[in-house]
Amino acid sequence: MAAIDYTTGVGPQIRKHLDEDLVVWLTTTSSDGTPQPNPVWFITEGEDIIVYSHRTAARNHNIRRNNRVSLNFNSDPEAEHMSVITGTAAFDETIPPPDMNDRYMAKYGHMIPGIGMTPETYAETFSVALRITPTKIRGW
Repeated sequence: MAAIDYTTGVGPQIRKHLDEDLVVWLTTTSSDGTPQPNPVWFITEGEDIIVYSHRTAARNHNIRRNNRVSLNFNSDPEAEHMSVITGTAAFDETIPPPDMNDRYMAKYGHMIPGIGMTPETYAETFSVALRITPTKIRGW
């Protein structure tokens, strides 16, 4: 599959979100097909997006059943733009735990105490590494 072109159309807008935003909404679907959006922390790794999921999150079961997901970013206050990535999610045991992932800790390490955790307890709780491979971008 060809890589996503972030240089044309809405690509630069989405690339900026990937580079600067702290939260993205990850949507999976439940067994009855109901969309299940959840805000998650993320980093990029090459073309892929890495998310650490809570070890008991329903989204893990949803992804096992249907690995097609979407990611959307918050719009600006006037809702003048929208950015959506669709892709596939896979469980990836080769990704280091969040407390051992230097890029993840550089982005979120300062926020972890604010949710009442240490890097170690965060890594124990958010222990499921997901690799999301974008297949399409859209927006306005």
